[in-house]
Amino acid sequence: MCSMNDPFPVPNEWYQPGGLFIGGMTSQIIYASQEVRFHEHPSQKLFEVSAIVTKFYQHALSLAFAINEINQNPMILPNTTLGFHIYDSYYDAMMTYRTTLDLLFKSHTFVLNYRCDSHKKLIAVIGGLGFETSSLMADILGLFKIPQLTYGSFPPKKNDLGPVHFLYHMVPNEAHLYKGIIGLFNHFGWTWVGLFIVDDDSGEHFLQTMELLFSQNGICSAFIQRIPQAPNLDDLDTVVDIFSSNYIDFTDDKANVFIIYGESMTIVWLRTITILQDPANWRKTSFKKVWVMTSQIDLILTGFQRGWGLHLFHGAISFAIHSEDVLAFKEFLQKGKPYWAKGDGFVNEFWEQAFDCSFPNLEEPANDFKVCTGEEKLESLPGPQFDLLMSGHSYSIYNAVYAVVHALHAVYSSRTKPRVMLRRGRFELQDLQPWQLHLSLNDVSFNNSAGETIAFNGETEMGGEFDITNLVIFPNNSFQRVKVGRVGPGGLGEKEFIIDEDIIVWPNGFNQVWLLSCCYDCAPCSEGKFAHQTDMADCLKCPEDQYASDDKNRCIPKTITFLHYQESLGISLTSLAVSFSVVTALVLGTFIKYKNTPIVKANNPNLTYTLLTCLMLCFLSSLLFLGKPGKVTCLLRQPTFGIVFSMAISCLLAKTTIVSLAFMATKPGSRMKKWVGKKLTNSIVLSCSLIQASICTVWLATAPPFCDLDMHSAKEEIILQCNEGSVVMFYCVLGYMGLLAILSFIVAFLARKLPDTFNEAKFITFSMLLFCSVWVSFVPTYLSTKGKDMVTVEIFSILASSAGLLSCIFSPKCYIIVLRPELNNREQIIKKRR
Repeated sequence: MCSMNDPFPVPNEWYQPGGLFIGGMTSQIIYASQEVRFHEHPSQKLFEVSAIVTKFYQHALSLAFAINEINQNPMILPNTTLGFHIYDSYYDAMMTYRTTLDLLFKSHTFVLNYRCDSHKKLIAVIGGLGFETSSLMADILGLFKIPQLTYGSFPPKKNDLGPVHFLYHMVPNEAHLYKGIIGLFNHFGWTWVGLFIVDDDSGEHFLQTMELLFSQNGICSAFIQRIPQAPNLDDLDTVVDIFSSNYIDFTDDKANVFIIYGESMTIVWLRTITILQDPANWRKTSFKKVWVMTSQIDLILTGFQRGWGLHLFHGAISFAIHSEDVLAFKEFLQKGKPYWAKGDGFVNEFWEQAFDCSFPNLEEPANDFKVCTGEEKLESLPGPQFDLLMSGHSYSIYNAVYAVVHALHAVYSSRTKPRVMLRRGRFELQDLQPWQLHLSLNDVSFNNSAGETIAFNGETEMGGEFDITNLVIFPNNSFQRVKVGRVGPGGLGEKEFIIDEDIIVWPNGFNQVWLLSCCYDCAPCSEGKFAHQTDMADCLKCPEDQYASDDKNRCIPKTITFLHYQESLGISLTSLAVSFSVVTALVLGTFIKYKNTPIVKANNPNLTYTLLTCLMLCFLSSLLFLGKPGKVTCLLRQPTFGIVFSMAISCLLAKTTIVSLAFMATKPGSRMKKWVGKKLTNSIVLSCSLIQASICTVWLATAPPFCDLDMHSAKEEIILQCNEGSVVMFYCVLGYMGLLAILSFIVAFLARKLPDTFNEAKFITFSMLLFCSVWVSFVPTYLSTKGKDMVTVEIFSILASSAGLLSCIFSPKCYIIVLRPELNNREQIIKKRR
């Protein structure tokens, strides 16, 4: 046994022993986080300021009731007793993490990551009420592969939690709620609505979804009011600032219907804001408005709000999680007393706050509070404080317990069991691992004690529907929920939306006759157009040098842009061009320095010098494509690039031709000797280069490139670029270079097996193959891009093809000259050639 004491005890928990455990995480207690002072133990002050939401105590009771009911049923899990361990989230992230760890590692003592009480076997956890709490719990429970069944939060948007496969939702999909709200508005012809939305991510998602549905159904929002999340109670100044900065106008004449989206605490803060901004009228019974509430909301009153009343919400329409009456539950609650269950750490605090009394404490001085007798009746409490009827959230918890148990029973009853679960030929539930329960949980389908079929929809979401209820508030602040309809997926022969308006009780003074029509439905302007005033028949088109603002009510001037030297891409390309040109210059200097060595002499020095000079100019020619385009740069950049590149390829063609002719000339009686020499190489280089120069001259004389503005490629920018003038001539220049490259490749390929000391023909073959690959891929890429991207693609192709030629042809020779000088001699060359 672990002997360590808990340095930070949590005062509220409910523990009932058993062979297998189901954990519970409720949200009953709101506590004020205190500033930590080091002259006293933090736990002494942590929970001094707290309030319990008495109505939510039913959530813990429903879990205890379900487990006790199962333990009394000999047909389910024979010879196995279920236990439970319930904690609270305290509406605080730190405490949620802490109590989740307690569920995992504690029954009587707590040591993190150690299971000190081996008899506690946690198989699943039910909680929490809000999705924020559920996601915090999932951070820890997912690591241990323990199934978690949430009872009050909607499933998240896709990918919000990543691949969490152990999180189940006991509530229907939120899409049915959206469908119900639109169905309600369409049924009654309501077209104006005020929105009260909790100020968090879920509220923003709800707002975006509903605004789209409103626009599709001719419904208009008169205003949108964001309600702050629950602040910490210890910072009173912050609370006052939040309340005072959120003025709410309930007198809007357009909207007779208000939608409120959030959780139950949203009602608490909305009611508080209402009272604080108008203290004189806090008893006002109605604003003659209909409230439409979403399913996460339950009417609650806590602490000092007990006497305020809830008449503001009389006649509200609420979408509640579907529930059925569980008859034995009411009898179970009526037997409840402060001393009824050992291990219940919530009941005394609930009892004191619910009945406004206190239990005697011998360690504290006497006070003037009414003494709790323990015989007070729960049925005497008004609905906002406690309800004997099972709420939708409690019904979800009840079904969640049974879903876990039926999954366990399915594993127990199955004949095909994992080998790790066999002991002496007999299956024992104590050997069950939580992840094995998960494999069975999604396939569960059963009828509960209310006769309703409970099953998941195959996506870890509970199938089902929402009840549409009408809230009737009585003078004593109690209320009654009257079912007036339902909304759900609909089945064979069933409608998705059903409502009986004849039994609805409307707010006092509410006028069902709608005199206002919906707002003017303006068609949005198309892209590039705007409207600067209302009631315009047509949108105006922005000038080419301007673009329409996001709200399409004005035009904004476009900014002129081009591929700058100073931007990161320009700096990178410039650095590459300069670096490669410097490397080429170093190679040229090396060949000139070692011009009298055999390897340089054997490779036609003059042709080599010309090729290196052309390659250096190729790298530098890419700089003409960078910077602000001008008249001169536009005229020079493509012809310069074409001529220099053609000269470089001509040098390679001359090299391979001379090599081929030289070996043919060595045959007896060959007439090729007269063709081998400088005249042939010079003729090849000059003639091939002159043809490209002639093409460029015709291009410049007929349709030269010019500086141009691209107004349409980018929405907010004008791209300053060079227009190539004649596209045909541009592709003629590229085509001629391709022709020279193919000829060089063919000649080099045919000469690749000739005796050659340094495999010159093979290197040229590979370099031409690389060159052709770059420029073949350039054409489709260039055609599919616009603006600055076109310039970038061409610069990259120039640098890549030039670098390929430089490295493939000259790196082997430089290796011999610089690093292996012993190979740079006549004997080696003659030896290799033989």
